[in-house]
Amino acid sequence: MAETLAPDICVIGGGPGGLSVAAAAAAFGVPTVLIERRKMGGDCLNTGCIPSKALLAAAKRAEAIRGAGAFGLDVQSIGVNFAKVHDHVHKVIAAVAPTDSTERFRGLGVRVIHDHAKFKDRNTVTTSEIEIRARRFVIATGSTPAVPPIPGLDGGPYLTNETIFDLKERPEHLIIIGAGPVGLEMAQAFRRLGSSVTVLEAVRPLTNDDPECVAIVLDRLEREGVVIRSGVNVIGITHAGATVTATIETAGAEQTITGSHLLVATGRRPTIDGLDLDAAGIGYDKSGIVVNSKLKTRNRRVYAIGDCAAGHSPLTHAANYHAGLVIRNALFRLPVRVDKSAVPWATYTEPELAHTGLTEAQARARGIKIRIARWPYNDNDRAQTERETRGHIKVITTRKGRIVGVTIVGAQAGELIAAWTLAIAQRLNIRAFTEIVLPYPTLSELGKRAAIDFFKPGLTSSWVRRIIAWMRIFG
Repeated sequence: MAETLAPDICVIGGGPGGLSVAAAAAAFGVPTVLIERRKMGGDCLNTGCIPSKALLAAAKRAEAIRGAGAFGLDVQSIGVNFAKVHDHVHKVIAAVAPTDSTERFRGLGVRVIHDHAKFKDRNTVTTSEIEIRARRFVIATGSTPAVPPIPGLDGGPYLTNETIFDLKERPEHLIIIGAGPVGLEMAQAFRRLGSSVTVLEAVRPLTNDDPECVAIVLDRLEREGVVIRSGVNVIGITHAGATVTATIETAGAEQTITGSHLLVATGRRPTIDGLDLDAAGIGYDKSGIVVNSKLKTRNRRVYAIGDCAAGHSPLTHAANYHAGLVIRNALFRLPVRVDKSAVPWATYTEPELAHTGLTEAQARARGIKIRIARWPYNDNDRAQTERETRGHIKVITTRKGRIVGVTIVGAQAGELIAAWTLAIAQRLNIRAFTEIVLPYPTLSELGKRAAIDFFKPGLTSSWVRRIIAWMRIFG
């Protein structure tokens, strides 16, 4: 006879969102069950954020050595031992893994079950040997690579983010289908580690980001030798021995590109197969599980968070944000509402590209009468010392100065965007950034300079202009 459990919360999925819910619930003494059929930590730890950033870190060091001459350092040559790069990536995964481990969560008091879960009815989830009747369920099953139906693709091996970090030998020529964040991050990483790289994209690279800022990223990649072909359709794949050939169509003409390896980086799809959502009265479509602003499904006992929730960003920090909302609502009955403007994103190429709030195009589409404040990296003293002078900050405000969106392209953009995310969440006026005292010299001064420059057009008093000049000099 199957064992029956009756916890307060049952979490399905041991990725970032699910683990955050389970850890928080257990910390409050709430009986919690966590079901994960694969590796704890999910995509982020095992095949996503952690390994990709570890690989990018190795590639960044290689590029730094190549550019050492600009700092007066004489470096004769650089050798890349790709097998050791592979070891570095997996040592990083191993170092982070204990935080997400089964042992840690059982130590916190969570009942961890390694099995496949599915709904039996609106109130019950089953595994092969256990039945769980919880007061609340949280679906946090994440997403998997979306593989397009390209003729010939399944005729031989190809890589996704789930397999590319298993490579122990450097690809001679890596063809990447998809110029989103994953595609471009891997393109730069492998190019810096010595591979030839060609990126194929049907539309515009990094289509969700500000085109003006994207152009700076693309320029850097192309100057490093990454070939980026946008506006092309991949109409066929041919595998022959150790090579793979992509047939592309552009402007009515066909062309072939042959490489040694193929990476498919064409987005994500929600992992909801096999959950038997219909049995629980949970609505869903191809974009994921349908949820309301509280992240509740049509079955009010069930929440869905992270990548598997329709209409929400497939980002680790978005899943963690969702987890916090669920805890507040499910445990404490506090009113919550998802605020998508509170979720920034970043692409960790070099230069980095980070964004929060509305883009310029989105703000205009909403009819907001906007103003734009900017400041370039090349007018920042710290950027000059680091020789990282490409890029700028772009702040979108209302006419009166309330901050509604920010894009930063340049060094450490992913770090710098944090303050602006807080500013948008708190509905701050850009004036607040003119009053902040910052350490010198730092890249964070970019935002203060942009804020000061925002008020320049309205200055008519010579006295005020002198004050602004003084602030520019002494910060």
